[in-house]
Amino acid sequence: MGVVARLESGLVVSCQATEDTPFHGPVFMAAMARAAEMGGAVGIRANGPADIAAIKSSVHLPIIGIWKVVYEGYEPYITPTLEDAQKIAEAGADIIALDATLRPHPRDLSAQQLIAEVKTLGLPVMADISTFEEGIAAAEAGADIVATTMSGYTRYSPQSDQPDFKLIEELARALSIPVIAEGKIGTPDQARRAIDLGAFAVVVGAAITQPWTITEKFASALR
Repeated sequence: MGVVARLESGLVVSCQATEDTPFHGPVFMAAMARAAEMGGAVGIRANGPADIAAIKSSVHLPIIGIWKVVYEGYEPYITPTLEDAQKIAEAGADIIALDATLRPHPRDLSAQQLIAEVKTLGLPVMADISTFEEGIAAAEAGADIVATTMSGYTRYSPQSDQPDFKLIEELARALSIPVIAEGKIGTPDQARRAIDLGAFAVVVGAAITQPWTITEKFASALR
């Protein structure tokens, strides 16, 4: 079974932590990934070579690798260059996810040009998009997976605190490649709805991997 096929109809847990949070660091992200595997996750999404390498040695699940790198003068920061993709591939990523929005990328490449470059690494490419048009363009450029990750995070995409179910459904109907639902999915019911609308798999992050936000909900309810 191919690495992409292993994700079908399953949950991918996004194990990421910023420097200002208690779980920042490869050892903690590896532990989080092990917990996700114990709970039945079919894949992990992870950020940066150090975390990816630690998770690779800790679980037996496919890893969707990204590297969040800011380049001055450019908005895309999810694996924005071939060099960034190369480093996470070397760290053990099984799938490379990248920003495939229509915004200019470093070296003034288009998302389509970046997809073509990253495809030369020989790994499946997952295109993080924010609109239907971007999803179609990414598929035409050769992406192996399209994900709704960026909906609501570009100025021109629908702004909402809810998952973009409309985009998930429209892309699932229009594309022959897998469409992964990602972004603002916070409950099991929302994850199930995404699958029912045609999503190939679902990525969930903060609702699982940020205990402080879960604690806030309980504390708020008691107040």
